[in-house]
Amino acid sequence: MSATEIATRHFTAAIAEAEAAGQGADGVCRALLGLIVSKYLESRSVADVQSELRFVADNCDPDTDFTFMRP
Repeated sequence: MSATEIATRHFTAAIAEAEAAGQGADGVCRALLGLIVSKYLESRSVADVQSELRFVADNCDPDTDFTFMRP
């Protein structure tokens, strides 16, 4: 099983559990993002984590191609 499959399974379960408890998905996403950043900081520099987050933020529009993609 790939890392993506494992993460997807747990993320889907967390969202379902939050919704069953009357919580919104935003709260779970925010909490998971905080946990991810904390885990990254155990082995990566602050600048590296910021760069990772900036890359994701800069490329989160599904209607925009990555700058390295060819038409």
